[in-house]
Amino acid sequence: MKLLLDEMYAGLKEYFEILGWKVLTVQDIGLQGAKDIDVVKYAKNHDLLLVTRDQKPAELAELSGVKYVLISNELIAKMTNEKIREKYPNIAP
Repeated sequence: MKLLLDEMYAGLKEYFEILGWKVLTVQDIGLQGAKDIDVVKYAKNHDLLLVTRDQKPAELAELSGVKYVLISNELIAKMTNEKIREKYPNIAP
């Protein structure tokens, strides 16, 4: 399965490639600045998993049966909290 990185995650392309993923970005396919529905339709038509931080494309993907991952601020905060506590177990909030 290939990943399709939404605009805000284009800078992560090389990281995902190092991890073994085949990756396209919205910029790669000429959809930078496109409507969310167009990005979701592209992902569906090309059997791509969409990675986004925006709720709307995630919701459109859900309705369209497109595989997606929503990297929300809540998820980022939880992951960061976990890493802080793991690295510095003696620090209390």
